[in-house]
Amino acid sequence: MSLSVRKKALLAAFPHTIPVMTGYLFLGMTYGVFMRASGFPAWYPMVTSLSVFAGAMEFVTVSLLMGPFNPVQALAMALMVNARHLFYGLAMLKKYAGAGVKKLYLIFGLTDETFSVNCAADAPEGVDKHLFMFFITLLDHFYWFAGASLGGLFGSLISFSTEGIDFVMTAMFVVIFLENWLKEKNHMSSLIGLGLSALCLIVFGADGFIIPAMLAILGMLTLMRKYLERGGDAA
Repeated sequence: MSLSVRKKALLAAFPHTIPVMTGYLFLGMTYGVFMRASGFPAWYPMVTSLSVFAGAMEFVTVSLLMGPFNPVQALAMALMVNARHLFYGLAMLKKYAGAGVKKLYLIFGLTDETFSVNCAADAPEGVDKHLFMFFITLLDHFYWFAGASLGGLFGSLISFSTEGIDFVMTAMFVVIFLENWLKEKNHMSSLIGLGLSALCLIVFGADGFIIPAMLAILGMLTLMRKYLERGGDAA
């Protein structure tokens, strides 16, 4: 594959990752500062942001590293925190089909935000779609690594409060959702997602609604798949 083909895919992918860059740089810095404040050296957040790359699980990893070695607990915690990725994987089966060896990294880098962007964004004409998604994933990974590294390196110098900075991620999801809403011909799938999420939030509460909401959305979209595809919205 020629360098020009890769460059074309990279340039096409970058604009779609700008909202993620904003969120990941700030939240990654928060993670780096948190690790330094917990007594870890600067290289720890660098290594974990490269090898773990799991957002919320990386914050949980800090407490796991500070406690006694318990691999079973670590495995159970990782499954519980990242159970939603099972649904992400199912949703991306069709998109990632035929990606070859790039599929391994696409699976590894499938965070909440990368999933949202890769679902909503389409590769421009003449750009390889798998290479396009690969660079979206790679850029998002780099933003998180850069933020965590900056936080780890300069965390001891930061004296201001970082409370509430994680709202950046909420704002980023709102932007991605609105972009997808504007692209849709039929808003039925988005309305289903919003309605079922709100219902599960009321029934299960803020701490336990995510998995039930995803199960409900997956079931409803599966039942309504033919209708949605006929309506031009096969999300």
